[in-house]
Amino acid sequence: MKYITDLDVKGKRVLVRCDFNVPLNKNGTLEDDFRIERTLPTIKYLIENKAKVILMSHLGNPDGAIKKGLSLLPVQKRLSEELGILPVLAKDCIGKEVESLANKLQEGRILLLENLRFHKEETENDLDFTKALSKLGEIFINDGFSVSHREHASIIGIPKFLPSAAGFLFKEEFETLSKILKKPKKPLVGIIGGAKLNTKIKPIKNFLEKVDFLLIGGKVANAILEAKGIIVGKPLPEEEVLKEIEKLDLTNPKLRLPIDATIALDNIYIRNAGPASARRDELALDIGAETIKIFSQIISQAKTIFWAGPLGKVEEKQFAIGSLGIARAIGESKAFSIAGGNDTISFLREYNLADKFSYLSTAGGAMLDFLSDGDLVGIRALEESR
Repeated sequence: MKYITDLDVKGKRVLVRCDFNVPLNKNGTLEDDFRIERTLPTIKYLIENKAKVILMSHLGNPDGAIKKGLSLLPVQKRLSEELGILPVLAKDCIGKEVESLANKLQEGRILLLENLRFHKEETENDLDFTKALSKLGEIFINDGFSVSHREHASIIGIPKFLPSAAGFLFKEEFETLSKILKKPKKPLVGIIGGAKLNTKIKPIKNFLEKVDFLLIGGKVANAILEAKGIIVGKPLPEEEVLKEIEKLDLTNPKLRLPIDATIALDNIYIRNAGPASARRDELALDIGAETIKIFSQIISQAKTIFWAGPLGKVEEKQFAIGSLGIARAIGESKAFSIAGGNDTISFLREYNLADKFSYLSTAGGAMLDFLSDGDLVGIRALEESR
């Protein structure tokens, strides 16, 4: 795999896949700019080396429709503040008008393409869409490690048409996570929570062959307990997720699920009890006190820890207690610790706990996929690039 420093970018139109999928508040302003901050070294390098910089990203999931609230305008403003250069924000990411802007771009200047997912062809890895994107650049740089588990046009399609390399953030993520993948100090503890079941359930089986303990919380834990009939009266996960859960052996001593939970009705705390006690109209929205104790004890013995996904509904402070307890336990441990994913990082930064971790990854699902089998489609695309 080539890196950005292996290519001569001077005077070239350099198409950069970033991950600017950042959380926005109800007013459409940035809540957390972590992912933007982390890709600045790549952008600054290209500017300093007189490249013509063309940035592209998705934001949210507009499902192929133009949605004003998911425009990259807030990203443009934040980049301008950080770089002292106002990127030109294109009205689209492909088309004659965008090609004209790209061709007229001067050295050291920036063109920011509009949300890639305003076109469904991005997530479909459509060939014509890929060619239209590729026309804009002469070199492709992937600095979006966090989206490199996606078989999308901007990840795996463009490297077939342009000389390609990894950016500084991609390189850093790859090298840091590779240390855990290849020779982690034991005991190795994985922690998985959050809500994106389809990206987290699949790696769990692989992790159980690698880790000493796997601690599960959040909606991932609830889905497992529902599928196994421990929590009843709730909708079952989608079929693909259900198939993966069926493969799990809950008697595996490495696998630890919550033994108690914060039970709530309409976001109002009711009691701390076993997850199975949740009635049809109630939800388990956080791990309980006993689970925090058990998980913290395991964490205290760990030498290496990775964490993706909060263990409760942390946007509500009353359901952030479990995640706070686990974050503090990790901070007090002597382990090399990595936390990853938008929700996890935003949570840690909000509570001023980010500096308690050895490394913060921009990736959540991609981090788990890579740590589970050492492979990502985005890495392969760069390795096989022309």
